[in-house]
Amino acid sequence: MGSIRSTTVKRIAEDLVNASGASFTKDFNSNREIVKSMISGTTKKTLNSIAGYVTRYMIKKETRRKKEAEDAGLVTEEQLN
Repeated sequence: MGSIRSTTVKRIAEDLVNASGASFTKDFNSNREIVKSMISGTTKKTLNSIAGYVTRYMIKKETRRKKEAEDAGLVTEEQLN
């Protein structure tokens, strides 16, 4: 079973990624520090939830990008890695 996140957490995380997506990575700890610097006045639980969703969102975007490239026939699996 996956964890269920509220729409507020998802909306904030997606807005942060769209605002400065280049600074986020697939590493939770670095994303946590970036979110911490961008958002103030949140609880530790909310901060971790947002950073966790940002991490998951970045992984999902990367996977989607690779799949679209493979489907288009532009790039093979060996070239992506």
